[in-house]
Amino acid sequence: MAVVFTHLRSFHAVAQHHGFTAAAKAMNVSQPTVTSQVRELEERYGVELFLRQGRRVELTDSGKALFEISSRIIKLHEDAEELLSSSGQLTTGHLRIAAVGPFHATEMVSRFLARYPAIKITMLLGNSHQSLTRLLDLEADVAIVAHMVDDNRIYSVPFSTHEVVVFVNEDHPWHGRETIRIRELEDQRLILRETGSTTRRALEEVAAKANVIIAPFLEIGSREGVWKAVERGLGIGVVADFEFVAHPRLSTIRISDAKIATEYRVACLADRQYSRKIDAFLASVKDKD
Repeated sequence: MAVVFTHLRSFHAVAQHHGFTAAAKAMNVSQPTVTSQVRELEERYGVELFLRQGRRVELTDSGKALFEISSRIIKLHEDAEELLSSSGQLTTGHLRIAAVGPFHATEMVSRFLARYPAIKITMLLGNSHQSLTRLLDLEADVAIVAHMVDDNRIYSVPFSTHEVVVFVNEDHPWHGRETIRIRELEDQRLILRETGSTTRRALEEVAAKANVIIAPFLEIGSREGVWKAVERGLGIGVVADFEFVAHPRLSTIRISDAKIATEYRVACLADRQYSRKIDAFLASVKDKD
């Protein structure tokens, strides 16, 4: 098993660094050693992992599939080393977070760091789809997303649920209203987040069930951009209620005849949920009360 893991590490390094020379340099071993170990791995299992054309190296389909597995194995190995080197006390380490926005994320990080102040935190912001992709690509240890995750590779726990509301500026005819009906959104100048945004998806799913056509007048890839466009009077925005930034010229309006909500969850890869740092982060989320 030790020999297989050593060979697997060499394969992973070649795939990660796109070449045998670069892999050998990263591993601080000789190139012939890396080449030999990868060849032995291929011969042992009768599989071709790389297409070689001079110095150019590309993964075969089998190589791509193995690289997905080896990425998880290497990450689990790093988790084990991190656990052992800190005697299980989380006195060192680095937690990478992919999040849909800073609101809940900063609250979670603050609670986590109160318990484990020595852990370094890196946060990448994006929509839920981008955050889950970063998780699956091992660019993040945990992801904070705004919907249920139907994927057996991912484990998630709930954090909070929030109502989706629309908001307008003071020049809009709806300013001052407390509620609207969902059908009133048809033919309005809607300013929505990009495809992949959970708030937009929640609105579109409920609208489709009500046979209401939702078409964005403007599509903007950030909450701040949507907020600014509405503030300038370009149209109507949609936001989870807790994310709305108050402004004297803006007001929120509830949708009275449809339940539109986002559920914020913390997710990790199912086979990494017992990593010491990930388990500690999930515990801090569960203990929010």
